[in-house]
Amino acid sequence: MGPGAPGRERPTLESVAARAGVSRATASRVVNGSPTVAPHIREAVLRAITDLGYVPNQAARSLVTQRTDSFALVLTESAGRVFSDDPFFPSIVQGASQVLDAAGKQLVLMMVNSGASHERVEQYTLGGHVDGVMVASLHGADPLPGTLARRNIPVVVNGRPLGRPTVPYVDVDNEDGARLAVRHLLDTGRRRIATIAGPQDMVAGIDRLNGYRAELNDSDRRSIIATGDFTRESGIAAMRQLLADDPELDAVFAASDLMAAGALRALRQAGRRVPDDVAVIGFDDNEIARYTEPPLTTVRQPIIDLGRTMARLLLRIVDGGGVDPATVLPTELVVRESA
Repeated sequence: MGPGAPGRERPTLESVAARAGVSRATASRVVNGSPTVAPHIREAVLRAITDLGYVPNQAARSLVTQRTDSFALVLTESAGRVFSDDPFFPSIVQGASQVLDAAGKQLVLMMVNSGASHERVEQYTLGGHVDGVMVASLHGADPLPGTLARRNIPVVVNGRPLGRPTVPYVDVDNEDGARLAVRHLLDTGRRRIATIAGPQDMVAGIDRLNGYRAELNDSDRRSIIATGDFTRESGIAAMRQLLADDPELDAVFAASDLMAAGALRALRQAGRRVPDDVAVIGFDDNEIARYTEPPLTTVRQPIIDLGRTMARLLLRIVDGGGVDPATVLPTELVVRESA
């Protein structure tokens, strides 16, 4: 029978200490990762843990350490959006979970898209169930990060918050990435350059549109703008609108790869060749960019690194270390056949 089988008493910390020939306090220090235990004693306790199949009581351990070793990643989107074909969300989860797993911590995934779900997240985190919170995909002046920070919950945000930031955040240089895309289109001779902007209640959408406008203004070209919501379907609709507004356009910068993929489909349906008639550039460098027809020129943002950086900063804050209020990662242009 295994350690957890019916009819066998669950091993205790006292039984581990007795097997290892140490005091209960020493066994507890080993279980809680204390660096003050001699290596040969630590080895004896770990061997006893393995032999007995001891599993620490996390609830009791939390009472002593005041830590849960769990961290929340809050995505302010609906479940339908999070589990859609947008690779952004899985990549953020992947990056954050890699760092937390390496540190022996647990990731708790939460989704928020209503006032009621905001309240549930606040109650859950303020109830001491997690040691800190990462928040991603903020819309508008979302009060959640500030509310948690005021209650002394460690918080790190993905994306510069609208308004004056009150918590540390991790972002990419969205404006410069957009300028890279438009500059490439100008350098390759495109003259009527449109954009499919992202949602204007999100800093990523705002900054990428600002970068597009700034680069065109520097070259005395006019803006041609439609707005989407970072999804493929919105890219199709926006591209159709752009073609109706300016049939002579010869390039489009889409603020996400999914919207760019939608634009490619709309252009194909309209009989426009890419890149011969219209060049297309996206933003993200998700896997989809390599498999569109033609493969998509895009602005690469290091999404997995965003998740990793958020988790590292949060662990540092929880351990009492200082962090910069803003961490901005660079972007780069990846040239493929669509432009």
